Amino acid sequence: MDVLRSFIRLNRRASDWLARTMPKTFGTPSPCYFDAMSARVAKTIAEDRPGIVLEAGGVDRPMMSRSPDYRFVGLDIDEQPDCATLYDDFIVQSIEEPVPLRADLIVSLTLLEHVPNNRRAIKSMFDSLRPGGSMHHYVPSGFHPYSLALRLVGPKIQKALIPILRPGAEDVTGYPAFFDQCSPGKMEKLLHEAGFRDIKILPYYRANDYFAFFTPLFVTISLFEDACSVLGIRLFSSGFVFSATRPKS
Repeated sequence: MDVLRSFIRLNRRASDWLARTMPKTFGTPSPCYFDAMSARVAKTIAEDRPGIVLEAGGVDRPMMSRSPDYRFVGLDIDEQPDCATLYDDFIVQSIEEPVPLRADLIVSLTLLEHVPNNRRAIKSMFDSLRPGGSMHHYVPSGFHPYSLALRLVGPKIQKALIPILRPGAEDVTGYPAFFDQCSPGKMEKLLHEAGFRDIKILPYYRANDYFAFFTPLFVTISLFEDACSVLGIRLFSSGFVFSATRPKS
């Protein structure tokens, strides 16, 4: 096991060196998906001045924070002690179930890939938005090589591999992932069917860090991502930011 860990450390250092030396080919693109999400949310808050903001799936690591400008409500199937101070209110339930409030803005970050039935989740969010309300989400895509590998090994094996392949990421990864409807095309169709309009989808193509434990694989995945980005193949994106609005009438 010590030999394996040393081998992985060596490969991660080599992969990190490539990312630093050739950032356009191997590094994280700028702006990244979080920057795009933040910009869209900030624009909505500045223009629409929402009274109630709902963040789904944030638990004790929300993307947003409390503000005197709006009521900040969290929603998740789990609740942690810090939720009482991070949110104005917190709802313990799945986003698939009807939400007992009417929000002006809904956001989530890496949530929907963990939801078994996103048709119900999208319908629930549509119903919980006030007419004219909007939502912004970032979702890892279900057809990226990482997502396909994740489904192949399953959550139990993934939990065992994370401390070896990605040490330090144990607390933020390893949850069961279903990737239901998690591709730009499928999600766009789902949003239209639910009644959303003004749908904007922005794909991203960089999740090579998951393969940094073996540098030849890291290089292969990086070049594959770059090719998909240049060709505009959204199906194999690493993830996508999407926004949608509930019509006013």
